[in-house]
Amino acid sequence: MTPSELEDWLQTSASTSSGWTKDDDSNESVGHESGRKIVDILRRNPDKDPEGFEEGDLVHMRKVVSYCKRHLAQEEEKAKQDTESRSYRSLKNWGHDALKE
Repeated sequence: MTPSELEDWLQTSASTSSGWTKDDDSNESVGHESGRKIVDILRRNPDKDPEGFEEGDLVHMRKVVSYCKRHLAQEEEKAKQDTESRSYRSLKNWGHDALKE
């Protein structure tokens, strides 16, 4: 997903109502927070220049890749078949639209 697509998605009620809620008073899901971080990273470094990343950016992006890979291995077909499923919405919060190739 592009930063704009992800940012638009994160503003929807489907996005804010899916995923595991963090262990704080924010009521924000872990995936929603991750999506905001992804948008920030991509906006700051649109060319993905290795020298343009800040401390922690690559750690977060590795976490994103790991989550998506694990989740897709478990529920890719479900996410592709039902855009209302928790799987689809959760993956989208992490920047992966299962309907896009």
